[in-house]
Amino acid sequence: MKRVVLALGGNALGDNLDEQKIAVKIAAKAIADLIEDGYQVVVAHGNGPQVGMINLAMETAAKHEKSIFHIPMAVCVAMSQGYIGRDVQNALREELDERGLHKPVATIVTQTLVDAGDPAFKNPTKPIGAFYTEEEADVLSAQGYNMKEDAGRGWRRVVASPKPVGIVEIETVRALLEAGQVPVTVGGGGIPVVKVDGGHLEGASAVVDKDFASAKLAEELGADMLIILTAVEKVALRFGKPDEEWLSEMSADDAERYITEGHFAPGSMLPKVQASLAFVKSGLGRKALITMLTTARDGLAGKTGTVVTG
Repeated sequence: MKRVVLALGGNALGDNLDEQKIAVKIAAKAIADLIEDGYQVVVAHGNGPQVGMINLAMETAAKHEKSIFHIPMAVCVAMSQGYIGRDVQNALREELDERGLHKPVATIVTQTLVDAGDPAFKNPTKPIGAFYTEEEADVLSAQGYNMKEDAGRGWRRVVASPKPVGIVEIETVRALLEAGQVPVTVGGGGIPVVKVDGGHLEGASAVVDKDFASAKLAEELGADMLIILTAVEKVALRFGKPDEEWLSEMSADDAERYITEGHFAPGSMLPKVQASLAFVKSGLGRKALITMLTTARDGLAGKTGTVVTG
């Protein structure tokens, strides 16, 4: 049985609670298709809009009520994992039951280990949460938060985006998978943690890209394929230009060349290609597929999508 890690993009989850409940039902059908086809599936997902909403809500409350404190980023990620995971697991369980497939589905609140010495911590760049005046930002800076001016709109908190070096709960994920269950894990890239004092795990002021976390998860599980879902059916060179070229396959060498040539937008297709590249280079015979949610089944059948090979 082939093992697949499926990374749901933000477009598969909607932008608010009501949209999310509808979106996960659509996602559940696509995931159930793969399980029905005999694949052993692990589900990962993003949390971009959701973790931002949590952080913004807590920061807004803290601005107006002194008894409410600012929530660490690691806690915001943990909260988002819980409520997104609940909707994903319930929708998928119901879809599988309707098809007569008895597959328990469980969300794991997952921590992702990052290196405290990662260069990203020296230059945090990812903006999150509310806008502040310069005076408010000075107060937060004195409390240890990294604050940067955001295009004339005010000051915002920024956090690092370090690369994952390990999945803390990997043995739990593996045990569920081998017991015939469907794990939902590394939500939002996982809760970023660093090791201190010889082994204690401490939350980091960071967010881990969910594509890189999914690639690390797939690597540690020995998956056959990493599927990264996005808003387009295939990866393109010169995207949006008259001479754009859609790719059905990319070797690792091709991918590295295209990255060097600047074909992929940072924060969009670039991390997906980089994560795919990291996975296929982590072991012999590993492949990655980049495609849309609705074409994942056809992608696995070789009918569409962009396949990245080692």
